[in-house]
Formats: sequence, C-alpha cells, structure tokens
Amino acid sequence: MKRKIIIGLVIFFLLFISSGFYIITNIEKVTSSLDGLLLLHQVELTREHLLTELKRAQLDLQLRNTRYGRSVDTMVTHVMELSGIVNSCFECHHTAQVTTRLDALQISIDAYKNALSRVLTMRANKQRLASEQNRAFQLGSDIVAEVTNITDLTTRKLRTSTNAALVDTRHMKIFIYTILITAPVVALGFSLVFLRWFTRPVSVLVHATRQLRSGDLSYRVEGLHDEYVEVADAFNQMAVSLKEHYDRMQWAEQVVILGELAGGLAHEIKNPLAGIKASMEILSTDPTVSDENKDVLAMATEQVKRMEALIKSFMSFARPPAPQFTITNIHAVLDSTLALVQRHPLFGNDRAGKITVIKNYDVKLPTMIADPAQMQQVFMNLLLNAADAMPEGGTITISTLYDPEQDCMTIRLQDTGKGIDESIRDKIFQPFFTTKAKGTGLGLSISTRLVEQQGGRLQLEDNGGSGVSFVITLPVHTRVEVPHS
Repeated sequence: MKRKIIIGLVIFFLLFISSGFYIITNIEKVTSSLDGLLLLHQVELTREHLLTELKRAQLDLQLRNTRYGRSVDTMVTHVMELSGIVNSCFECHHTAQVTTRLDALQISIDAYKNALSRVLTMRANKQRLASEQNRAFQLGSDIVAEVTNITDLTTRKLRTSTNAALVDTRHMKIFIYTILITAPVVALGFSLVFLRWFTRPVSVLVHATRQLRSGDLSYRVEGLHDEYVEVADAFNQMAVSLKEHYDRMQWAEQVVILGELAGGLAHEIKNPLAGIKASMEILSTDPTVSDENKDVLAMATEQVKRMEALIKSFMSFARPPAPQFTITNIHAVLDSTLALVQRHPLFGNDRAGKITVIKNYDVKLPTMIADPAQMQQVFMNLLLNAADAMPEGGTITISTLYDPEQDCMTIRLQDTGKGIDESIRDKIFQPFFTTKAKGTGLGLSISTRLVEQQGGRLQLEDNGGSGVSFVITLPVHTRVEVPHS
C-alpha cells in the first residue's frame, strides 16, 4: 500500500510539474512573440515615418520656386529629420540581408541629401539647376519606391507574425482552459482511486466481521494485497480459532448432556440386567431344563453380556476415570498394545488378507507425563478401527515424531483401507455416530476425551490416496489437572 501511495503521488507530481513546465514554456513563447510583434510595429512605424519624410522632402522639391514653396531652412530641417530617421533604423537588430539593404538605402539617402544640397545652393546656371533638381527628384522617387517595397515586406511579415502569435495565444488559452477543466476531473479520479485502494480492504474486513458476527465461522478473507495480507491472515487465523473453540464448546455441551443421559440410563439398567443374567445362569444349571432351552438361555446370556459391555461403554463415556499420570514411554505403550491387538480376530491368520504393521519410531522421542493405560485404550481402539477398515488386508504404519520447539510429540496411525467418506468426516467424533452394524458409536468419542485428558488432541487426516490417518498430538512435559466428578 505504501508503494502504491508513493507511485500515485509521484505520478500526480510529475503531471503537475510537466503541465506547469508546458504552461511556463508556452507563456514565454507567446511573450517573446508579442515582444517581436511590438518591435516589428516599431520598425513599421519608423519606416512609415521615413516614407512620410521622404514624400515631404519630394513635395518640398516639387514646390520650390512656386508660391507654395517652403523656405530653405524648412527644407533643411526636413532633410535633417530624414537623416535622423535613417540612423534610427540601424539601432535595431536585423539580419545580414536586411542590414545590407539598409546600407544601400543609407547610401541612396546620402546621395539624395547631396543632390538636395546642390539644388539649394546652386544659383547661376538655371539649366544645370533644373538638371540637378530633376536628378534629386529621381533619386527621391527611387528611394520612396525602395522604402515602400521594404515597408510592404515588413507589413506582410508583421501580418504573418501577428497571425502566428494569435494562433499561439489561442492554443495557449485552449490549453489553460483544458487544464482548468480537466485538473479537477483528474484530481477527482485520483481521489476515487486512492479511496478505493484505502476503503476496499476495509470494506472487505468489515464484511468479514459481520459474517463472523452472524455466525458464519467458516468465512475467510481473500483477495487482499500488500500490508492488508497480514491483517487478512490474522483475521483468518482468528476465525479458525473461533471455529475450533466453538466446536469444542458444542462438543463439551454434547458430552455433558449425553454423559448425564448415559450415566442415568446405565445406572437404571445395570442392576436389573445383573439379576436377569444371574437368573438365566441358574436356570441353565437346572437338570430339568432341556438342552434346546439351555442353548436359548446361553444365547440370552451372551446378549446380556453384550448389553453389559455397552453399559460399560456408556459409563466410560459418561464418567471416564481420572488419568493416573506417570512417566510414560510411548513406544513401550505402542509395542504392548500391538502385542495385544495381534491376538484379536481382526488380525488373525484366518481372515481374507494379512495386515502388516510398519513402525517408524523417532529415536529421539523422550518420555512424557501421561496415563499409559488410557493411552493404550486409545491406541487399541484406533488399531482395531484400522484393521476393520481393511477387510482384504493392508498396511498399518505407526509413526512418531518429536518437535523440540513446541515440546510436543505426534503419533500417526496410517492405514491403507477404504477411507472415510467426505460427508461424514465431521461426524465421526460425535457420540453414538457409527457406520458399523454392531458398533456403539462411542469408540472415537471416548478416545477423544481420553486424549484431551492428557492435554492433547486427536485429528483425522486424509492420505490423499487410500485410507486415512489418525494423528495424536501430546505435550511432553505438561500435566493436565482433571477435575473429579
């Protein structure tokens, strides 16, 4: 975001500087053109004045020796003014071509002055006087024609320069008006862009906050950039944490309600069921009972035992025993659990396929504070579930890993079975949820409670190919105080 702000400010600054530089350059250009026009006007006026003085000197020459003729002093004054005007023409800066023409004009005017001087001073020879007067008049006429030609050229150049200056001035006015009109629009556009840059991430975060407040804990912030990425990551982590705490709270509420229900139900059923079992055992020893009836009693007794096992599970779920913490070697607990489960029919040789167990133990795994009996119960339940998920045989991989930074260990039990459907993965840890025909749905619920009593957590992970992995994370040196009910 800082980089975008800096880039935007630099662009705005460059636009401002370039526009200002262009305006100043054009103002200087227009001003220079106007200065040139003023100079050309001055030159034009000077040459018009020169032309007027020449025509007046010619008129004085024509009117000489008439009753309208002017005095000699007046003619001399006019000639002197003519000389002054010619000299003033050289004060301006001209090109080499113009200077050459002015030099020629100066020579012609000097010759004209000399001719006028001879006309004014000659008295004796009238024929020669008339000749000199005609010669002076012809020189004056030539000079008038030359000055008229120069004046016409100056007028055309002045007209061209004036039109060019007017065009430049008009363009400058249009550009300034354009700047005045577009500058607010451009500033508004930049403001809107900056506001969008600033407000869009805030709007996204506000919307995400409202989603969380409405109860949608699965909502995540996406599409943010720059520094807001860190805010979005923190927000998403907070949402994940809230979801986990919310699920745990729901789980705790369900456990309390189901525990109370299961405990009360088991207590009410346990005593009558014990009496029924004892009565059937007594009847089965009566010699008067036929063998067929004894078989029926034996089947009933087996069902009663099954019900007792179910009630025992209810009691374990409702009131799990408090863990007996001691220094525990997890590898030893896993090995003893494997020795027990391998005698189970699910691991027997009479099944369709053989189950292979692979152990990847971390040699640096330390001992920990835990209840070995409860951890053995958890491992046994997970191993039996894995074997049950592989009716055609397969491989169970048991891996352990120690994380010294977090001071915790990870136990991973991975199978190659048929896996768990995506639609029920969130339900398998719920009490009484099962996909087995004869299951109680309490195995994973009890295992989760036992692991949480050790201060750890039990999670399900997909292997990406076949089967699933149950991952147990346990603290190494943390002892959890479990309240007694």
